[in-house]
Amino acid sequence: MILDGADPLAVLRAAQALARGDLLGLPTETVYGLAADAGSDTAVAQIFKAKGRPSDHPLIVHVAPAEGDAAVPAGVGHYAATVPGFAEKLIRAFWPGPLTLILPRRAGMGAAAAGGQDSIGLRCPSHPVCVAVLRQAADLGVFGVAAPSANQFGRVSPTTAAHVASEFGDALLVLDGGPCEVGIESTIVDCTRGVPVLLRPGAITRGQIEQACGQPLRGKDDMAAPDPRASGTLEAHYAPTAKVRLMTAAELQKALDLLGSEAGRTPGVAIAVYARSALVSLSPKVMLHAMPADAEGAARQLFADLRELDSCGVQLIWVETPPEAADWEGVRDRLQRAAAA
Repeated sequence: MILDGADPLAVLRAAQALARGDLLGLPTETVYGLAADAGSDTAVAQIFKAKGRPSDHPLIVHVAPAEGDAAVPAGVGHYAATVPGFAEKLIRAFWPGPLTLILPRRAGMGAAAAGGQDSIGLRCPSHPVCVAVLRQAADLGVFGVAAPSANQFGRVSPTTAAHVASEFGDALLVLDGGPCEVGIESTIVDCTRGVPVLLRPGAITRGQIEQACGQPLRGKDDMAAPDPRASGTLEAHYAPTAKVRLMTAAELQKALDLLGSEAGRTPGVAIAVYARSALVSLSPKVMLHAMPADAEGAARQLFADLRELDSCGVQLIWVETPPEAADWEGVRDRLQRAAAA
């Protein structure tokens, strides 16, 4: 059931559902989440079951923004044992927003959401509907909401309420907050090892993180100890049903030229091409779909476009490899993982 997120009564109903231990389709600025009370192991278990997600694969816990002059949201202290100084700088710079911080977990809190680890991922979203739900839920005793993307595990993330409904049907209560503004999941920074370590790129770039915290951002290859498990970091993820292949514009055009018109002997579209460059195909079995030329627009449209192309019944989605520029890293990461599936 989809409810209007602009309706205060719908927001209250959503908060009450979370307090009862129910699941909720929740809009955020990144993607829609499948939400439950992070403090209830029983509620969190429903997320893993509904998504078909392994229970040791941790979830991100969403907390309401800080009140008054406080720098750190109250929900952080509920779930995190400590907040390193550089992590607090990142909170000040980017929260509310699309940044998740991995912090030492407070003993006895959020064990199921953390996948049994002694660390926990926390984020403070900026979407006004999500914030309203988090605030009302906190008044009802829900101090954090676990909310992975509202799709079957490993598949394309949802960026509209209709996407969520298509995944889980009418039985799930979904708040409609409109299309997601960012469109890809949050940047994840591990703050448990004394230095900031990038676990997943997103809309907030490496340079922005380094400038905000005053330290170089490390990568997994820089650290001796293994990274904590985190959402969306499996090699294969974000995958449509069709097989995704990344190619340069030149490779795409060469492949299309080789197909020529010979591939049109059987009806139906077999291949979708998703590219920034202007390409030409003579085959009626090829669908050409434009990717936005800017990184922000491409991120916003990526999952919605992959879902649209998949719905056409194509067997292959050929995608032009994104540029190596820093602002394209999040889109590049999602497409590489989709192609690995």
